[in-house]
This record gives sequence, C-alpha cells and structure tokens, in this order.
Amino acid sequence: MKLKALNMAMSAALAAMALNLAGCAGEDGATGADGEIYSTELDFTEVTPAVTEDEKNTIRTATEVTIAGESQTISYTTLMKTGDVNNGETFGIVKDYQDQVAKAADGSDYLCNGTDEGVGSGLDHVSLLQKNGKTYMVSQFECAPGAMYMNEVTQDATTGALSATPNTLQFVSQKSGFGGWVHCAGMTSPWQSHIGSEEYEPDARANVTDSGYPLSTIESYWGGDATKYSPYYYGWTPEVKVDADGNPEFTKHYSMGRFAHELAYVMPDEKTVYLTDDGSNGMLFMFVADTAQDLSAGTLYAAKWHQVSADNAGSATLTWISLGHASNTDIEALLNPDGDMNTATDAITFADIFSSEDPNVDGSCPTVGFTNINTANGNECLKLNDVNGDGTVDNTDIALAGRLESRRMGAILGATSEFSKKEGVTFNAKDNQLYVVMSRIYRGMTAGSSYDLGGNDDIQLSENTCGAVYALDVASNETVGSDYVAYSMKGLIAGIPTDYTGTALEGNSCDVSSLAEPDNATFLEGTNTLVIGEDTSKHPNDMVWSYDLNTGKLQRIATGPYGAEMTNSYWYKDINGFGYLTNTAQHPFGEVSGSYVRPAGVEVKSEVGVIGPFDFSKLK
Repeated sequence: MKLKALNMAMSAALAAMALNLAGCAGEDGATGADGEIYSTELDFTEVTPAVTEDEKNTIRTATEVTIAGESQTISYTTLMKTGDVNNGETFGIVKDYQDQVAKAADGSDYLCNGTDEGVGSGLDHVSLLQKNGKTYMVSQFECAPGAMYMNEVTQDATTGALSATPNTLQFVSQKSGFGGWVHCAGMTSPWQSHIGSEEYEPDARANVTDSGYPLSTIESYWGGDATKYSPYYYGWTPEVKVDADGNPEFTKHYSMGRFAHELAYVMPDEKTVYLTDDGSNGMLFMFVADTAQDLSAGTLYAAKWHQVSADNAGSATLTWISLGHASNTDIEALLNPDGDMNTATDAITFADIFSSEDPNVDGSCPTVGFTNINTANGNECLKLNDVNGDGTVDNTDIALAGRLESRRMGAILGATSEFSKKEGVTFNAKDNQLYVVMSRIYRGMTAGSSYDLGGNDDIQLSENTCGAVYALDVASNETVGSDYVAYSMKGLIAGIPTDYTGTALEGNSCDVSSLAEPDNATFLEGTNTLVIGEDTSKHPNDMVWSYDLNTGKLQRIATGPYGAEMTNSYWYKDINGFGYLTNTAQHPFGEVSGSYVRPAGVEVKSEVGVIGPFDFSKLK
C-alpha cells in the first residue's frame, strides 16, 4: 500500500507574502477586506503580580481599557459557580447513564469542582450562544465522567451587564454518546453551537485511563458495571446545539478522531477544523468536513513538522498526512454494533485494530511488517489489521483506525508525534494567521530525548517548560480542498525561566512579566490583540495576558486565586452591541505547593465570569 504525505509547500510568490512574526499585524488604523477598521490602540490598565494575601486569594482583572484613544471602564462579573442551584439543578453535578446523580467513591454526590469540595479538575469552558433571540451559556466540566449544563443569560440593555437567568439551568444529557469524559477547552461555532472536547482518552491497549483518572471513576457513570464500558467511548469531539424550544441537542463527532482533545477550532469556511492533542508525544490534527456547518463526516489529517530552525521556540514547514475519510455512522457502527447503548461486550477492541509486539531495546521492531512508533502511549511496535473484516487491509482500514486510534495510526503513517501540551487555538482572519499554544517545550520536542525512541525525532528544540505560542500561516490548498491549510509554524512568544528565590515573588519559576505554561488563547477580532491564559504552577497565581501583535507589548490583565487555572479566555465581539471576554477560574487552591495554606473561609469553587463589557463602536 502506497501512503504519501500531501505536500503543502507554497510558491515563492506566496512565501514572499508571509508575515513577519515579530510584527505581523497591519498598519495602525488599517482597513481590512471587510471594510472594518482595525485599531492597534488597545491598552489595558495592567494588573500587578499577586504578592499580598488578599491578591493571592481573589480574581483580579483590569479595570480600564483604552480603545481607539478613548478610555472605557471594564470589570469582572461572576456568572456561575460550581454548586450553584438553579431550576432545581446543581451546577457541576455529574449524572450517570440513566441521567441520575452519579456517586463519587465515598458515596457523595459527584460534584466536579476540582478541590476538597468535589472531584476532577472542575468547570472549564463555557460557550455563549445567540439563538432564538436569547443568549444561552453551555458549560462543560473537566471530570471523568464529565458533565455539561446549559442556562440562559440575561443582559442589561443599557449597561450590557450579564447575569445567569434564574430557573433556566438544564443538565445536558450525553447518554446518546455513552456519557462525557474530561471536557476541556471549547469554542462557539460560527453557527452558534458549542464545540467541546474529551481529553485524555483511555488507553484501549491497556484498557486503563490516563492522567491519574482511575478506571473506577468512569464505572461510576455505568453504575459500577464494567461490562457497559468501552475505552473507545471516550476521546471525541462533542457538539451541543440549541433547538427552537431552547433545549440542548447533544452529538459526538466520531468523524473527527479520538485522542486527548484539548480544543477543536472551526475556521471561517465552517468546514476546516484544527484539533489540538494535549499531553506528551501528541499530534496536531486538521479535519475538513464534507459540508459546511456539519461535522459528521470528513477527512482527517495529521501534521508533519519539517524543522527549519531551532531558534526562538523553533520554526518549520508543515505537510499534512491523510488519515482518510469517515463519518460518525461509520465509527458508531464499530462502537455499538447491536444498537444497545448499555453494553460494551460487542464493541471493537484494540486487538481488532492492531497486532502488537514489544520493541527491542533500541526501539526497533523484532518482526518485519511492524512499525515502531513513539506516541503518548510510549514506544510500541504495531501492525494494522483488517479492521472492517472484509479480508483485506486497505485505505478503509486506515480511515477507521485513524478515527479510533488517531495518534497511533498517524504515527505509523509518518506524522509527527512529538508535540507536547498543545492547548489553545485561535485565528486572526485579517492576517490569515492561526495561533497554537504549547504549554511546554520538552520531552519529545527536544533533540535526542528518550521520548523519541522508536519515533521520528522530527522536532529538535531546546527545553523551555515555560512554554510558547506559535503562529501558523495558512493558505488555500486544492488537494486538501480548504482555504485554511497551515503550511508554516514559527515561535511567536515564549516564557522565560526565572529564579525568584529569596524575593517577594518566590514560588514563581517563570518570569512574572511573561508567560508561564500558556493554555488558551483568543484573538480579539477588530483589534491586533491576542489574549492568552495560563495553566501553571510556575506562576502560583495564574495570569491572563494581552499581547499586541504589532508591537509585541505584553500586559497582565488578570490574575487568579492561588492554585487556580485561568482558562476559557474567549472573545465575544458583539452580543447585542457589547463585547465580552469570558474567563474561568478552575479549581482555586487545587494546585498548592510548598508551605502555602489556604486561609479559612476562602472559597474554593470553580467559577465562570466575564470581563467587560467592551464598546467597540468606535472601530466601525
């Protein structure tokens, strides 16, 4: 069987048009193709690093922003916290396969909060959807099993202030997709649906879960009956739409592949989707749907990194390797052949997909026909089987294996499986640039690492555990059938390891004036500003940053409570004339190190809120 990477090298003329990453935005006040004026004059009152006890225990955000030369007052408003009761539902409670309250190991109600008041990591991403003349909030929780909720949001027509509408909270049932799993980042699609994620998929070869989630946690969803569970039920991309009656409609998109989904980001064509894979030895994926606004069928690709330089977090050209075409229906037929959602005894297994053997000490395979790879599951020797049982191993089997075991199949085909902690994605349409966040440059991304044993060793960089943000140029590609195919990847901004021992900032191990393990990002359409949030212990109080793409100016615009991840930075330019930046403070005091002790009475609930409102009318 002949397998060939799709060559995405651009012509010299196109390369000459590529933007300089040190100053990639246009002129001040330049007018975009859509006739909109883009201002570089977005300036926040900077928040200082958290030093005092009060500063360490609270959410602090910028109180003023200057837009196009005019000062505006902004503030932070809490929308909901885990444990809030609304409409008879408790925000963050996980429910089982019968939509009844699930129980934690100690017999208590399974509250996904991420601290001593609950389990898991807690509330992560929320999407604000404008449908039916209303604004809805869909929230997802990062637990195993995971939970989703939806409620309405009320907006003050005069001030733009937002609040959760009483008596509107609904639990979003995921039982049509075998339940939810470690929901992480997400986005609001261009068609106003919530695109979610299922992170840290269970390792189907070992039939165990990843990242510290014991198998018993998912069994709590299935009432303790392991025969109802298959590892292939989890690691997918969920979508929640709102119907005409204001009810949530849940779907899992098996067509988009199975791995540690951090984020699925839909491009303006409403067909091309970039997919990040969190963890060590992960991949960068791209999905191109058959039909706009319909993610149920399409072709999946995995990136190949061709290094150009190791400087400044590295740069490379990218090519894309096809994992074939598949649909939700194709994969669901393998997960649930008899149509019974309450038993997994007939679900496909790892042994149906691959034959496996242990590699030699040097990472090579003992037997001809096996391929040695190194992914998040380690160094393995695998051979593709006849997945669909038609008597041959062909492209159909590649497509099926490419969905059920996307990372392993991609590595067999030669894609780069060395990316570490790929997190957020966002897009700047004005400059045709995609931004991908990498929390750490380490392990497989460094030259000659043990994490490269048996793999390609495509990425050869110096370690930087403070992380970096990359800029990717995109262009039209007829072979792929998309106008948004990334062909280059280059470091944009990186964190700086710093020693603060013996100072008031002791406990920080990355420069407090720069990034530490960046996690999510959002481009503020209408400006030249990128907002970047952190998930780190290297800044004990995680920060949110504003980065000016013209000048390189970095401003600290928020800090979170001690030990909390500041996630869910997402930009809503226009909700009835007002702009908002969402933010979640996940698991406050959940990542505590050293001698720090949480003061009595300080709340530990994960919460979501908005920074704003912003008035961008001056930009029109």
